[in-house]
Formats: sequence, structure tokens, C-alpha cells
Amino acid sequence: MSQSPRVGVLAIQGDVREHINHLHAVGAQAVAVRSLADLTDLQGLVIPGGESTTMSILAKKNNLFARLRELASEIPVYGSCAGLIMLADKILDGRQDQETVGGLDIVAARNAFGRQVDSFEIDLAMPDFGDAPFRAIFIRAPLVVSVGDSVQVLAKIPKGTFNDDNDRIVAVRQGNLIATSFHPEIVPDLRIHKYFLEMVRAV
Repeated sequence: MSQSPRVGVLAIQGDVREHINHLHAVGAQAVAVRSLADLTDLQGLVIPGGESTTMSILAKKNNLFARLRELASEIPVYGSCAGLIMLADKILDGRQDQETVGGLDIVAARNAFGRQVDSFEIDLAMPDFGDAPFRAIFIRAPLVVSVGDSVQVLAKIPKGTFNDDNDRIVAVRQGNLIATSFHPEIVPDLRIHKYFLEMVRAV
């Protein structure tokens, strides 16, 4: 594999430019993908944050789902925020006709932390990414309600943070798929994008 893997960022809706900038910073050849023709010759793919219902509608309108599902079984794919919902096998509160790419054996809840005004930042322990905490920004974020046996939990908000009795899962990995509830593309910390690029290079 080349030293600069070609990684696509799904550019039908969401934080496209920010992901492209971070991917460039860690050594990827990052490109925006908007059409079926763009979803070729990719070694990795990012599905960005945005609005998951709109993203699903646009992906269906542009006949992207079949190819996206193929890619999710072939190459590393990373989904942030709405991208997590797109990769989830099941969502609790989506529209009845809302499609997902799937592949992650998780149940996700949309807007689980409230509306835009309820956005927040928190330091997360992420041992797979080093000892330093990761400053995570949550904006109308989803939550991983449950995970299958083959899913690795990468980060969770500890119980008691929101006066609740349970940890809240906010980052997961299953095989070549990784997803976060938060937006690492809008903080200067590049560790998650670096980790993803290492996944791409390992294929």
C-alpha cells in the first residue's frame, strides 16, 4: 500500500471539510465522495457527522447504499456522530423508512443527549489511544445503547456523570468498522484519525 492511502469522506451532508483536513494531517490522500462513481479506488471511508435522517435520504436518492454496504464489508470505515447511526445495525428512534449501511452490531439512539443547546464537552478515557484523555465534543449526539459480543467498546462516559446509574458507550469498533458519538474532527487532537489510518494501512 502507498504511503498516502486514498480515503474517501462521504460528502452528501455533514462535517466533510474538517475530516478531510484531519486525514490530510495524518498522512492520508483524502477526497470528497458524492456519487457512486466517486466510491471507487478507496482504501478507507469516513461517514461524517451531520443529520442522519437527511444523510440516509440523500444516500438512497443517489443510489449509494448498495455500494456503501459493500465497502463496509471490504475496507475500514469510520463513522462520527451521524456516521455512527449510519453504521448501526439498528436504531431505536429513526424514521420507519430510514436505512442504514449497517455492519456494526449495535443498537443506537439518535439525539440521546438532547438538542443542539444541550451540546457539551468532556474528557474521555480512551486507553487504546494513549494515556492522555480525549477532549470529546458532543453535538446532538447519538448513544450506543447496546453492543453485540464481537463489538469492542473504545470509550464510555462513566456512570454518575449525568446522575445516571450506567456507563454510556460513545465509541466502538467491530473488525474494520469504527464509530464515535462525538466529533473528533473539530478538535486539534488527531489520535482517532491516526488510529483509523493505521487500520487502513493494515489492510
